[in-house]
Amino acid sequence: MLMRMARVLLFLLVTVAAGRDLPEIRRDDYGVPHIYGKTDASVVMGLMYAQAEDNFWQLEQDVIRALGRSGGVNDVLVHAFEIPRLAREEYAAMEAASKAICDAWAEGLNLYLKMHPAVRPALIDRFEPWHILAMHRGTTGVIGKEGVTLEEARRMFPKVEGEASNDEEGSNMWAIGPERSATGRAMLFINPHIRFFGGGQRYEAHLDSRQGLKVSGFAILGTPYIRSGFTERHGWSHTNNNADMVDTWLVEPDDPSITSWTDGGVTYRKSRQGVLLGMRDRKYVAVRSARVERRGVLEQRVAMARARSLAEFKTAMARRALTGSNTMYADREGNIFYVHGNAIPRRVEGDWRGWHEMEELPQYTNPKSGYLQNCNSTPFLAAGENGGLEESNYPAYMVPERDNLRAEMSRRLLEREKKFTFEDWGKAALDTYVLRAEKELPELLSAWEELKKNDAGRAAKLADVMKELAGWNRVSTVTSAPMTLYMKWSALREKAGAMEALEQVKAQLEKDFGTWRVAWGEVNRLQRIHTSGTQERFDEARLSAPVAGGPGAAGVIFNFTTRTQAGDKRGYGISGNTYVAVVEFGKKVWAGSVLVFGQSADVTSPHYFDQRDLYASKGFKIAWFYEGDVKKSTARTYRPGDPD
Repeated sequence: MLMRMARVLLFLLVTVAAGRDLPEIRRDDYGVPHIYGKTDASVVMGLMYAQAEDNFWQLEQDVIRALGRSGGVNDVLVHAFEIPRLAREEYAAMEAASKAICDAWAEGLNLYLKMHPAVRPALIDRFEPWHILAMHRGTTGVIGKEGVTLEEARRMFPKVEGEASNDEEGSNMWAIGPERSATGRAMLFINPHIRFFGGGQRYEAHLDSRQGLKVSGFAILGTPYIRSGFTERHGWSHTNNNADMVDTWLVEPDDPSITSWTDGGVTYRKSRQGVLLGMRDRKYVAVRSARVERRGVLEQRVAMARARSLAEFKTAMARRALTGSNTMYADREGNIFYVHGNAIPRRVEGDWRGWHEMEELPQYTNPKSGYLQNCNSTPFLAAGENGGLEESNYPAYMVPERDNLRAEMSRRLLEREKKFTFEDWGKAALDTYVLRAEKELPELLSAWEELKKNDAGRAAKLADVMKELAGWNRVSTVTSAPMTLYMKWSALREKAGAMEALEQVKAQLEKDFGTWRVAWGEVNRLQRIHTSGTQERFDEARLSAPVAGGPGAAGVIFNFTTRTQAGDKRGYGISGNTYVAVVEFGKKVWAGSVLVFGQSADVTSPHYFDQRDLYASKGFKIAWFYEGDVKKSTARTYRPGDPD
């Protein structure tokens, strides 16, 4: 009783201090927060408070990592690139409106900690406004991929622990114009593929500010804006690209431009070429990364969400603060637009000379094909075979991507359906045709025919298995035994040979399950464990759901990648489809969405795993946007700091 009275008193003090301008949070039936406020800053405060309610542990871990206080390779990078200093300087130079959003970011998190004294932060007792600007300056790829090797880094920093980053994350995104839509309305498909656990998780939310920031979609956990989503007028999505954002130079140890400083007992150095991060052939390796240098990410994200037309959206994109992202757009006027990349350094004779202008990037506006797609793939096939862009017009460092099976499957789906209904659009977005199977299975059938000639007895033992595979329609379902056979065979074929791999798969399935006829949903499962993904093991006795999706490398649009632990028979999802949305732009926007697992990482929450059946059955919930609809679906209404 005394604890509740203390929290009520604290809430009253907070409300008075805030001038009663606290936002209102309405949680819908799936726990998605719809946040209403007088100002953009107030809804941002509400967004951060809601994120902290749902997954404070992971949010704090991601901020800790951005500040270089988590241990391992990343800490060296953060301090070598002086990210805290750069973030503080950016905050100090911001205009008032942007500062207000950064302030609201910190206020929402700090208020959550005040109102929840039982929550014990791992490290951060008070969040500062500049912390979010540190989170924008990613260092992924600098060690172990594009820049220096882990071994080279350890020659300078012997105490570096952990592994180099080698994350391979992808996404799908499509848009169609009115001519490809049964209703004459443009449609958008948003589909990031990332890890289900650990940093960078997607968080669904809807913001509605009287100042004009009215947008729904997903934020990356820990960030104060919608990264991909939709408004009443338009929507956008992103895929990652491989544009060269990191360059290295070898620097002599006596180079006069070298300066040094000490931070936390570690000595760091930089030269005119960049930060010195390793040793190679008795020389320093200097690294320059566009990801660290760019300012203005927050301002561009907000401008993209506030745009009211294609022209305004392009103006927002022309700020060129985003690195590593391609962008897809659709709006209620029927426009569709795609641009490959955003902030890309211009190289002249091996040196950086400013940044490429927006008009220099590969892009399409309302292509003749009536559709656009990108799946971390080449932009030159984004609008089909005859899209109109010439690869020779762009430098190789800007567009190194090639075609891939997800992009090929996307074009097939988009070209097959001449006029999409909204229902068609949702089905295509979660398609499970296995494109790679039509390329690989003929090899297996040919090998079996050869085996029948050379060893009829051995071939006969595989006759039933081959009959099953030969008759398969190459569509993955949770009941499909051929999908199980194919995926396990495909993973072994290069190591063991075609027939040997099939024999091994058949034997292993019979050992594990008593039969080789094992449904894909039996071994391809969705289960939620601790948000870190490392503090708990997947458990076959724990609740899970069968999933029809498969790896993107197999050309499956419904991307779902699993991990099988030692001693387990089944695989459990670790990456792939996270937030998925299909959007139609008419006089009123209409959208469906689904989030892997559920809105909350709290195992006691009803929204911990309540979207599993939607996800597993390839379904969508309604993504409510208009206030009247939100009110009808609201399960709980409160303000940040309200006593529970």
